[in-house]
Amino acid sequence: MDDDSPSARWEQRTEIPLFLASLLFLAAYAARVLAVSMPPFWKDVCVYTMAALWLLFAADYVVRQQLSGERFPHFARTHFLHTVVVLLPLLRPLRIVPLYDAIQHRQGAPRLSLHARVIAYASLSTLLLGFAGALAVFQQERGAAGATMRTFGDAVWWTAATLSTVGYGDITPVTFGGRTIAIGMMAGGLALLGAVTGSFSSWLLQVFARESDKRPPGS
Repeated sequence: MDDDSPSARWEQRTEIPLFLASLLFLAAYAARVLAVSMPPFWKDVCVYTMAALWLLFAADYVVRQQLSGERFPHFARTHFLHTVVVLLPLLRPLRIVPLYDAIQHRQGAPRLSLHARVIAYASLSTLLLGFAGALAVFQQERGAAGATMRTFGDAVWWTAATLSTVGYGDITPVTFGGRTIAIGMMAGGLALLGAVTGSFSSWLLQVFARESDKRPPGS
Protein backbone atom coordinates (compact mmCIF):
# COMPACT_ATOMS: atom_id res chain seq x y z
CA MET A 1 0.00 0.00 0.00
CA ASP A 2 1.30 3.43 -1.04
CA ASP A 3 2.26 5.56 1.97
CA ASP A 4 0.63 8.57 0.28
CA SER A 5 -2.66 6.81 -0.40
CA PRO A 6 -5.81 7.81 1.52
CA SER A 7 -5.90 4.36 3.16
CA ALA A 8 -2.32 4.70 4.41
CA ARG A 9 -2.91 8.21 5.76
CA TRP A 10 -6.09 7.08 7.52
CA GLU A 11 -4.30 4.15 9.13
CA GLN A 12 -1.39 6.30 10.33
CA ARG A 13 -3.75 8.84 11.90
CA THR A 14 -6.16 6.41 13.54
CA GLU A 15 -4.10 3.36 14.55
CA ILE A 16 -2.86 4.75 17.89
CA PRO A 17 -6.25 6.18 19.02
CA LEU A 18 -8.00 2.97 17.99
CA PHE A 19 -5.44 0.87 19.86
CA LEU A 20 -6.10 2.92 23.01
CA ALA A 21 -9.84 2.47 22.40
CA SER A 22 -9.30 -1.30 22.14
CA LEU A 23 -7.55 -1.30 25.51
CA LEU A 24 -10.51 0.61 26.98
CA PHE A 25 -12.84 -1.99 25.46
CA LEU A 26 -10.78 -4.76 27.05
CA ALA A 27 -10.84 -2.97 30.42
CA ALA A 28 -14.63 -2.50 30.28
CA TYR A 29 -15.10 -6.15 29.37
CA ALA A 30 -12.79 -7.25 32.20
CA ALA A 31 -14.72 -5.12 34.69
CA ARG A 32 -18.00 -6.55 33.41
CA VAL A 33 -16.79 -10.14 33.79
CA LEU A 34 -14.77 -9.95 37.00
CA ALA A 35 -16.62 -7.41 39.14
CA VAL A 36 -19.45 -9.67 40.28
CA SER A 37 -20.72 -7.26 42.94
CA MET A 38 -20.57 -4.21 40.66
CA PRO A 39 -23.63 -1.93 41.02
CA PRO A 40 -26.09 -2.14 38.11
CA PHE A 41 -25.31 1.45 37.07
CA TRP A 42 -21.63 0.68 36.48
CA LYS A 43 -22.49 -2.57 34.72
CA ASP A 44 -24.61 -0.55 32.31
CA VAL A 45 -21.74 1.92 31.86
CA CYS A 46 -19.44 -0.95 30.89
CA VAL A 47 -21.99 -2.36 28.44
CA TYR A 48 -22.67 1.02 26.80
CA THR A 49 -18.95 1.75 26.61
CA MET A 50 -18.31 -1.56 24.87
CA ALA A 51 -21.20 -0.95 22.46
CA ALA A 52 -19.98 2.57 21.60
CA LEU A 53 -16.43 1.35 21.01
CA TRP A 54 -17.65 -1.53 18.86
CA LEU A 55 -19.56 0.98 16.72
CA LEU A 56 -16.34 3.00 16.47
CA PHE A 57 -14.42 -0.08 15.26
CA ALA A 58 -17.19 -0.87 12.77
CA ALA A 59 -17.13 2.70 11.44
CA ASP A 60 -13.36 2.49 11.02
CA TYR A 61 -13.80 -0.75 9.08
CA VAL A 62 -16.35 0.87 6.74
CA VAL A 63 -14.08 3.88 6.15
CA ARG A 64 -11.11 1.63 5.36
CA GLN A 65 -13.22 -0.35 2.92
CA GLN A 66 -14.46 2.80 1.18
CA LEU A 67 -10.97 4.31 0.96
CA SER A 68 -9.56 1.09 -0.49
CA GLY A 69 -11.96 1.26 -3.43
CA GLU A 70 -12.58 -2.50 -3.13
CA ARG A 71 -15.94 -4.22 -2.96
CA PHE A 72 -16.84 -5.62 0.43
CA PRO A 73 -16.36 -9.37 -0.29
CA HIS A 74 -12.90 -8.79 -1.75
CA PHE A 75 -11.93 -6.36 1.02
CA ALA A 76 -13.05 -8.84 3.69
CA ARG A 77 -10.86 -11.56 2.13
CA THR A 78 -7.77 -9.43 1.56
CA HIS A 79 -8.02 -7.69 4.96
CA PHE A 80 -8.83 -10.73 7.05
CA LEU A 81 -7.45 -9.35 10.33
CA HIS A 82 -9.53 -6.17 10.02
CA THR A 83 -12.64 -8.31 9.55
CA VAL A 84 -11.85 -10.56 12.50
CA VAL A 85 -11.25 -7.73 14.96
CA VAL A 86 -14.58 -6.13 14.02
CA LEU A 87 -16.42 -9.40 14.64
CA LEU A 88 -14.35 -10.13 17.77
CA PRO A 89 -13.29 -6.73 19.17
CA LEU A 90 -11.52 -8.39 22.11
CA LEU A 91 -8.81 -9.33 19.60
CA ARG A 92 -8.24 -5.77 18.36
CA PRO A 93 -5.26 -5.17 20.72
CA LEU A 94 -3.44 -7.88 18.73
CA ARG A 95 -2.94 -5.36 15.90
CA ILE A 96 0.52 -4.63 17.28
CA VAL A 97 2.37 -4.51 13.96
CA PRO A 98 0.23 -1.76 12.35
CA LEU A 99 0.47 0.16 15.63
CA TYR A 100 4.26 -0.08 15.58
CA ASP A 101 4.33 1.06 11.95
CA ALA A 102 2.21 4.08 12.82
CA ILE A 103 4.57 4.99 15.68
CA GLN A 104 7.65 4.54 13.50
CA HIS A 105 6.31 6.97 10.92
CA ARG A 106 6.46 9.58 13.69
CA GLN A 107 9.79 8.58 15.25
CA GLY A 108 11.95 7.63 12.28
CA ALA A 109 14.09 4.52 11.81
CA PRO A 110 13.40 1.36 13.88
CA ARG A 111 15.54 1.03 17.01
CA LEU A 112 15.19 -2.75 17.32
CA SER A 113 16.41 -5.46 14.97
CA LEU A 114 13.90 -7.48 12.98
CA HIS A 115 14.30 -10.52 15.24
CA ALA A 116 13.86 -8.45 18.39
CA ARG A 117 10.72 -6.87 16.94
CA VAL A 118 9.20 -10.24 16.03
CA ILE A 119 9.87 -11.59 19.54
CA ALA A 120 8.49 -8.39 21.12
CA TYR A 121 5.36 -8.49 18.93
CA ALA A 122 4.74 -12.16 19.68
CA SER A 123 5.34 -11.76 23.41
CA LEU A 124 2.99 -8.80 23.76
CA SER A 125 0.41 -10.49 21.55
CA THR A 126 0.59 -13.59 23.74
CA LEU A 127 -0.06 -11.55 26.89
CA LEU A 128 -3.01 -9.71 25.32
CA LEU A 129 -4.45 -12.85 23.75
CA GLY A 130 -4.02 -14.75 27.02
CA PHE A 131 -5.79 -12.10 29.08
CA ALA A 132 -8.64 -11.71 26.61
CA GLY A 133 -8.98 -15.47 26.22
CA ALA A 134 -9.00 -16.03 29.98
CA LEU A 135 -11.78 -13.48 30.38
CA ALA A 136 -13.85 -14.91 27.54
CA VAL A 137 -13.55 -18.55 28.61
CA PHE A 138 -14.21 -17.68 32.26
CA GLN A 139 -17.41 -15.91 31.27
CA GLN A 140 -18.54 -19.03 29.40
CA GLU A 141 -17.52 -21.57 32.04
CA ARG A 142 -18.48 -19.75 35.24
CA GLY A 143 -21.41 -21.54 36.85
CA ALA A 144 -21.70 -24.20 34.12
CA ALA A 145 -22.69 -27.72 35.18
CA GLY A 146 -19.61 -29.89 35.70
CA ALA A 147 -17.21 -26.99 35.15
CA THR A 148 -13.69 -27.39 36.52
CA MET A 149 -12.92 -23.70 35.90
CA ARG A 150 -14.35 -22.07 39.01
CA THR A 151 -12.22 -18.92 39.41
CA PHE A 152 -10.48 -16.45 37.15
CA GLY A 153 -7.20 -17.84 38.43
CA ASP A 154 -8.24 -21.22 37.01
CA ALA A 155 -8.94 -19.51 33.68
CA VAL A 156 -5.50 -17.87 33.65
CA TRP A 157 -3.82 -21.20 34.46
CA TRP A 158 -5.77 -22.94 31.70
CA THR A 159 -4.89 -20.16 29.25
CA ALA A 160 -1.17 -20.40 30.04
CA ALA A 161 -1.21 -24.17 29.57
CA THR A 162 -3.16 -23.86 26.30
CA LEU A 163 -1.10 -21.08 24.71
CA SER A 164 2.15 -22.81 25.61
CA THR A 165 0.76 -26.02 24.03
CA VAL A 166 1.42 -27.92 27.27
CA GLY A 167 -2.20 -28.79 28.01
CA TYR A 168 -2.10 -30.38 31.47
CA GLY A 169 -5.76 -31.34 31.29
CA ASP A 170 -6.49 -30.61 34.96
CA ILE A 171 -8.85 -27.81 33.87
CA THR A 172 -10.87 -28.15 30.69
CA PRO A 173 -13.80 -26.18 29.25
CA VAL A 174 -17.12 -28.03 29.22
CA THR A 175 -19.38 -25.56 27.41
CA PHE A 176 -19.67 -25.18 23.64
CA GLY A 177 -18.54 -21.54 23.85
CA GLY A 178 -15.59 -22.43 26.06
CA ARG A 179 -14.44 -25.17 23.71
CA THR A 180 -14.80 -22.89 20.70
CA ILE A 181 -12.59 -20.33 22.44
CA ALA A 182 -10.14 -23.15 23.27
CA ILE A 183 -9.76 -24.00 19.58
CA GLY A 184 -8.89 -20.39 18.79
CA MET A 185 -6.44 -20.25 21.71
CA MET A 186 -4.67 -23.42 20.54
CA ALA A 187 -4.31 -22.04 17.01
CA GLY A 188 -3.08 -18.69 18.31
CA GLY A 189 -0.62 -20.36 20.69
CA LEU A 190 0.88 -22.48 17.92
CA ALA A 191 1.23 -19.45 15.61
CA LEU A 192 2.82 -17.22 18.25
CA LEU A 193 5.12 -19.97 19.53
CA GLY A 194 6.21 -20.70 15.97
CA ALA A 195 6.95 -17.01 15.33
CA VAL A 196 9.11 -16.70 18.46
CA THR A 197 10.90 -20.00 17.93
CA GLY A 198 11.55 -19.32 14.25
CA SER A 199 12.85 -15.81 14.87
CA PHE A 200 15.07 -16.91 17.75
CA SER A 201 16.47 -19.81 15.69
CA SER A 202 17.18 -17.49 12.77
CA TRP A 203 18.97 -15.07 15.08
CA LEU A 204 21.12 -17.87 16.52
CA LEU A 205 22.05 -19.07 13.03
CA GLN A 206 23.14 -15.56 12.07
CA VAL A 207 25.22 -15.23 15.25
CA PHE A 208 26.94 -18.57 14.65
CA ALA A 209 27.51 -17.69 10.98
CA ARG A 210 29.18 -14.41 11.93
CA GLU A 211 31.37 -16.21 14.47
CA SER A 212 32.40 -18.74 11.83
CA ASP A 213 33.30 -15.97 9.39
CA LYS A 214 35.58 -14.36 11.97
CA ARG A 215 37.65 -17.52 12.50
CA PRO A 216 40.90 -17.95 10.52
CA PRO A 217 40.76 -20.51 7.70
CA GLY A 218 41.53 -24.03 8.82
CA SER A 219 40.84 -23.39 12.52
